[in-house]
Amino acid sequence: MPHADIAGVEATPRTRLRWWTELPLILLVYACYSAGRLLARGDVSHAVDHGLAILDIEKALYLNAEHPLNRLFTREPWLGVPADFWYASLHYLVTPVLLVWLFRSRTVHYRAARTWLMTSTFIGLIGFTLLPTCPPRLLAEGYGFVDTMAQYSSYGWWGGEASAPRGLGGMTNQYAAMPSLHVGWALWCGVVLWRYGGTRLSKVAAVAYPLITTIVVMGTANHYFLDAAAGAAVMGVGFLLAPVVMRTADRARARLGAQTAPVATAGTASGGTLATVSGGAVPMGSADASSSIVSGGCQTSAGERIPRQRESRVGSGAEPSASPQDAGDGAPAPAR
Repeated sequence: MPHADIAGVEATPRTRLRWWTELPLILLVYACYSAGRLLARGDVSHAVDHGLAILDIEKALYLNAEHPLNRLFTREPWLGVPADFWYASLHYLVTPVLLVWLFRSRTVHYRAARTWLMTSTFIGLIGFTLLPTCPPRLLAEGYGFVDTMAQYSSYGWWGGEASAPRGLGGMTNQYAAMPSLHVGWALWCGVVLWRYGGTRLSKVAAVAYPLITTIVVMGTANHYFLDAAAGAAVMGVGFLLAPVVMRTADRARARLGAQTAPVATAGTASGGTLATVSGGAVPMGSADASSSIVSGGCQTSAGERIPRQRESRVGSGAEPSASPQDAGDGAPAPAR
């Protein structure tokens, strides 16, 4: 992974990024993420079928980490309750905090990291739409999973229906298990901390956070192991596509700038002040201030923009100069 940029492209932003443009963009992406989870509910029967198919694949591959972890979290509240808090809270806290930290302290890397995260999130929304999946906790009891979120709901702010505040469980899509963006976002956080943290503690957190998140999503019966693997794969695809997205955005911005530049130039050219004299209009900025302007047989010298300005001065009580230069070329000297 190139040190200069987290997404393999030039890290230095072409234009200075502003928080008042970044914040609406982040909120828009999160709104799309939430709306996508809500709208892409799919058929429940198909979601259950997909969940069972994942279990069958894992059995064929001798992958069965969900059951022992879920039994452990169910049996030991001192593990299960913190795991539920971890699942319900950190996903929405650590990621935005790291985005703000990058924006303020690692600005040169912020745009690439933000584009990587957003691109991967949109890919995840496609997965939610095309492959609605029932999480282990919503399968029938015969499959051996316990919903720890419901079991320990009295300890936290979430309800028994989902990892949402009480009474809002119906506003979430509980069949958006594939891929696990909990794991995907945690992996993004880990890479950011590892690359830009700069301390030993940050490197420990970079490894621990995505690893513990993967254990938590399986132990709480919210995701299968393959969901977690799909979340990591989505982040990998987003990592590869982020440079393409950035170059496309740069080309679009350059094309838009090229279209607006002639308009701005024309406005500047037509916005100059015109000096109107007898015989036509002359742009004020196009002539040398020290040159004479000749119009209609009248001549003005340096510092005089209006023909016969000297007569107005004489008429107001100013004495004309006796110097021949003040009379203009070819004019007779005043009588003495």
